[in-house]
Amino acid sequence: MTYKQDFIKFMINAGALTFGDFITKSGRATPYFVNTGKYNHGQDIAQLGKYYASCIRDNIKLTENTVLFGPAYKGIPLVVATSIALADQGINVKYCFNRKEAKDHGEGGEVVGHKLSPGDNVIIIEDVITAGTAVREVMPLLQSAGAMVTALVISVDRMERGTGGRTAIQEIKEEFGINTYPIVNVKEILGSIDNAELVAQMQAYMQKYCNL
Repeated sequence: MTYKQDFIKFMINAGALTFGDFITKSGRATPYFVNTGKYNHGQDIAQLGKYYASCIRDNIKLTENTVLFGPAYKGIPLVVATSIALADQGINVKYCFNRKEAKDHGEGGEVVGHKLSPGDNVIIIEDVITAGTAVREVMPLLQSAGAMVTALVISVDRMERGTGGRTAIQEIKEEFGINTYPIVNVKEILGSIDNAELVAQMQAYMQKYCNL
């Protein structure tokens, strides 16, 4: 079993991936739903970090200048767990995350952890990307430090088009030149389903809303 197949089972067991009748924030009726807020145990977040680490090692060449960055708030536990998972594998990378509001006392600033500087190659760690809002919010902060954002790693790529006909991942690529690497995408989730009725519902939804 690959880590991707194992991750899908992990999501289902944690209740983060469920099947049924749901309405997305955009108003679409969908036969599946991803809720990363269901990861609420220490064992869950530790295992989740390992999946992110596997995805990073599978797709991205890490260097001594690599920095993992977690956008507040959901990205904070993810970037910490991923850093720990990589360290357990003998790969020691720097990490940091932002505050929603800059601190005006003590050491001050917006960033906690590694102090970003020119020459840093940043990998943003996020949960899922719907409209790309979190990425757009932190890009000015990262760019002002002179850091280069080289990749975005997420848990699930729904591969859905927005109102403009492109996916959020495609928009991020065109706007910032950033490649996005999901642990799994919706096609891989579909391939793990053995319920014929659910497969048909998923295929119909994907045909209507996804860029495949």
